[in-house]
Amino acid sequence: MKKSILLKAAIVLSLGISALGFVGLANADSSKKVRWKLAETWGPNFPIFGEATKNMANMVKEMSNGRFIIRIDSSNKHKSPLGIFDFVKTGQYQMGHSGSYYWKGKNFNTLFFTTTPFGMTAPEQYAWFYYGGGMELMKKVYDQYGILSFPGGNTGNQMGGWFKKEINSVEDFKGLKMRIPGFAGEVLARLGAKPTNIPSGELYTALERNTIDALEWVGPSLDLRMGFHKIAPYYYTGWHEPAAELQFMVNEKAYNALPKDLQKILTVAMKTAAYDMYAQSYHESAMNLATLEQDYPNVKMRSFPKSVMNVIWKTNQDLLKEFAAKDEMTAEILKSLSDYQKKARAWTNLSDRAYLDSFDGEGKLSTK
Repeated sequence: MKKSILLKAAIVLSLGISALGFVGLANADSSKKVRWKLAETWGPNFPIFGEATKNMANMVKEMSNGRFIIRIDSSNKHKSPLGIFDFVKTGQYQMGHSGSYYWKGKNFNTLFFTTTPFGMTAPEQYAWFYYGGGMELMKKVYDQYGILSFPGGNTGNQMGGWFKKEINSVEDFKGLKMRIPGFAGEVLARLGAKPTNIPSGELYTALERNTIDALEWVGPSLDLRMGFHKIAPYYYTGWHEPAAELQFMVNEKAYNALPKDLQKILTVAMKTAAYDMYAQSYHESAMNLATLEQDYPNVKMRSFPKSVMNVIWKTNQDLLKEFAAKDEMTAEILKSLSDYQKKARAWTNLSDRAYLDSFDGEGKLSTK
């Protein structure tokens, strides 16, 4: 009991709710219960991503003393992994958990709130969301659909994908069928690849049956248990998703109908669960990378050749300029991202990069 009370207090106080406000929440009328449903893109008991939704729902229940209950429906229940946007928009579900870049077919600007190729790292991106205007821009995009969007957990820097054949030149992308969503898909399409988006539950089968030739999913945190290494031996480092942020989606009418204390509890729980997912993702990637190196020596970890990366980078820059010229909102978002990244990266270079450059590959102080 003491642990539960301390947990509530730590979460609430750390995120800016006053102690008096917390007492008010704890003593609220427990007879008025709110029951919501959340639809997630992920399958039942999906690691890390699915744990984020459960953590959020558990915190909501606990902090509200059972007044606010959120039921989670995984993709096996609602049968539409990439239908979360419409579920929340129509109010069929009050909440959803997915990735914003899945909705680029509905509004292209949604994809920038997941990540951009060669963009910000997770700490830089979180700073942009909460202190650099990112939340305000995301609200502008989603307001027209009656949806509130919140950061829903970050994977950190993702790997560049699993390939059946080695990539030695840009020509190797031509005709390549690859599962890769978001703006990176636009970039590779310009280079002749055939990008597609496939739900996570279908990825292994698609790769095994040659429906696709390559895929990117996340990184060691999730890739190893998916078994991709059994089919595609080349594992490349990333460029396309340096900080992939998932999202919690909330139907705006449903949110506005909540009592003020439950609104605050919900936002606190989402923010806490999102950051916890980032920490868990980092941990799992570190642990699984060690397993990968020890137990699967046949996996060939590669970085794309510099000549390939130069072409990808230039193509990405050209596409960003093209899309910014087509739409004022796109231009506003991209300017915000670019301006903030320059400022944040200067500090990253002076702090994290300078520190890491002091060590060699084995974590010992460099003698160079």
